[in-house]
Amino acid sequence: MSIILSLETSCDESAAALVSDEKGKIDLLANEIASQIDEHARWGGVVPEIASRRHLENLPFLIEEVFAKSKLKINDLDAVAATVTPGLSGSLLVGSITARTIASLYQIPFFGIHHLEGHLSSIYLSKNHPKPPFLVLLVSGGHTELIKVDEGHNYQRLGRSHDDAAGEAFDKVARLLGLSYPGGPAIQEIAKKGDPNRFLFPKGRVKKPGGGFYQYDFSFSGLKTSVFRQIEKLSSKNKNLPIEDIAASFENVVAEVLVERSLLCAQDQGLNSLVLVGGVAANERLRKMMLEKASKNSVKIALAPMEFCTDNAAMIGAAALLRLSSSSKYSSMELGVSARWPLEKADSLYDLNPPF
Repeated sequence: MSIILSLETSCDESAAALVSDEKGKIDLLANEIASQIDEHARWGGVVPEIASRRHLENLPFLIEEVFAKSKLKINDLDAVAATVTPGLSGSLLVGSITARTIASLYQIPFFGIHHLEGHLSSIYLSKNHPKPPFLVLLVSGGHTELIKVDEGHNYQRLGRSHDDAAGEAFDKVARLLGLSYPGGPAIQEIAKKGDPNRFLFPKGRVKKPGGGFYQYDFSFSGLKTSVFRQIEKLSSKNKNLPIEDIAASFENVVAEVLVERSLLCAQDQGLNSLVLVGGVAANERLRKMMLEKASKNSVKIALAPMEFCTDNAAMIGAAALLRLSSSSKYSSMELGVSARWPLEKADSLYDLNPPF
């Protein structure tokens, strides 16, 4: 059995977890998260300087808490892991330096984890997870991607957003409607009272240079603009703004686009398993629609547990355990952090000569 301490500080969630594997099964021994949402909500989004400062303050207490809850000691660790890319550089540094310090002091391996690989690995924290190959819809505040997952950490991106990520679109539309940050939960709550068919907002498509469209790609900036113009139009006529209906119509079209293109991609690739992960994967309308339409198309859906959809350290630990079990390679102590790095190059995080 291997035990790993994992840290996640890529954005505005400080998190620590202890995970273990035994006979191929990943067990969560302890998991703690310190949210910064209330503090950043005053600014309508994440302030990088504040985020990194709070990570520095929160992480020691979170680490102490997971050891207390698991009744383990730091000498029980077989490795330590932290998110190193992508994310806010200052925030990533806090987690990475903390993890590398522990690894150096206790002479144990360090795993620098790609944040998106962490999200992909969150499905392994569920009881009945699929085995590769399968298609993943990763949909969060910063990413909207369709990724094929094969054996041996082979990732192939088949679809992506060319502008706003879905979660980012939720935040921006929520701001237009005068709702709180983060936008996803705020829109979901008020949309329950609205008519999802009142407004016909566009399903953004991405044109190919030579003609036609990218079938599996996404674009949400036009949708956001359409919502803005609808609000302007109603306001100019001095009409009461039907916030509930606008929110419901917006949420519905986002869900339809994500579901339709994901299922099309899965079928075209000959994959009968589709995994839904990321913060927006917690959206109730999206989850319900995905399950209903997939059943009609003979595609099996695996949903990441709700508590592991948003950023957390458990998924980083799961990714590290999968790396540890499949290879003897781990990250160099010289590995730094990077605000951007393609998932397809995640293997390079374990090279003797690190990429950054």
